[in-house]
Amino acid sequence: MISLGDAQARVHAVVAALPLVEVVVGEALGLVIAEQVVAPEAIPPFANTAMDGFAVRFADLVNASDDAPVELPVVGTVAAGAVAERPLAAGEAMRIMTGAPIPEGADAVIMVELTESDDSTVRCIAAVPEGNHIRPAGDDLQAGTVVFEPGTTITPAHIGVLSSVGRTHVAVHRRPRVGVFSTGDELVVGPVSLEPGQIRDSNRPQLLALVAEAGAEAVDLGVLRDDRDEIDAALRAAVDGCDALITSGGVSMGDFDFVKAVLAELGDLTWMQVAIKPAKPLAFGVLLGTPIFGLPGNPVSSAVSFELFARPAIRKMMGRPDTERTHEWAIADEVLARSRDGKTHFQRAVLSQESDGWHVRSAGGQGSHQLAALAAANGLAILPDGDDVNVGDRVRVMLLS
Repeated sequence: MISLGDAQARVHAVVAALPLVEVVVGEALGLVIAEQVVAPEAIPPFANTAMDGFAVRFADLVNASDDAPVELPVVGTVAAGAVAERPLAAGEAMRIMTGAPIPEGADAVIMVELTESDDSTVRCIAAVPEGNHIRPAGDDLQAGTVVFEPGTTITPAHIGVLSSVGRTHVAVHRRPRVGVFSTGDELVVGPVSLEPGQIRDSNRPQLLALVAEAGAEAVDLGVLRDDRDEIDAALRAAVDGCDALITSGGVSMGDFDFVKAVLAELGDLTWMQVAIKPAKPLAFGVLLGTPIFGLPGNPVSSAVSFELFARPAIRKMMGRPDTERTHEWAIADEVLARSRDGKTHFQRAVLSQESDGWHVRSAGGQGSHQLAALAAANGLAILPDGDDVNVGDRVRVMLLS
């Protein structure tokens, strides 16, 4: 067996960030900016009101109160997207809508809730300070401000900012296309009746979802039978349209584990027995420049193997700085059982944040076939080789959500 760190290092040494492309801003969520973005103009480009109300001169309302309202003539209306027809003079008011430009001569806005009005006059029942509810030009960004540096991961808020400075496209590391196969004669899809020895394919749908959650484009390549020629042809065809491939099943020591054998013939394969539980067997190779992850067939092993090897690689291909899941220390609320076997155990766990930090308990059955416990988990407890983790002990955990 080799250590987890050595296995991850072998993958890391092969995978690199994908080439840069320009994409539509609205399609860039989760990608990494590869250019410096500078604001070409002030945002907002003009002083505007943060409230519906009336544009006034604050000096006209110095003595206004509920008991002594100040009445002003309404000489115009300024809607968002319009401008005042003339400057505001002393002793006047203009009706104004949120986002509309402040008329020349006005230096405050009194919100509509502090007024009583008809078509021609407004009664103001409170004084307002100079600049009240006015958002100055450049209040968000000044022209020439560096908005984003290369390496910034794009969130919905970043998309909003890019749009606000007029960007329709942005240079990013390309989103990888990741193809996913399941392998095995025993697999069936959907609600068909199961024949003796058959099981439903859960790995492929789960891995496709994990790929999408990682930020890549997931490509469903279907189920492959335990046929050496079929697997050979499918892998050759898939590398043309994908940046990485993931298979589940066929990488252990059995007579029908053809994925490992085909990968060894077609490309540069490293087959590893990693000192972890679950997910000990891993086949990793490169075929015509395309990384291929041969993950184990047990559903929990497949998911854990994805988290430890494939997900960090996919994120690296995207240029993401956060390739790894978040790790924390947690307090065990119950005994986390294990035995000495030379492996690091990744136990499905339920994590909660309390006043004294993270707490952890088991999510249920820990067999590599027990997928329901993985669905109940929001993290993995990382148990180094040794004895049980007792109540109150601190243990490292990986957050899955």
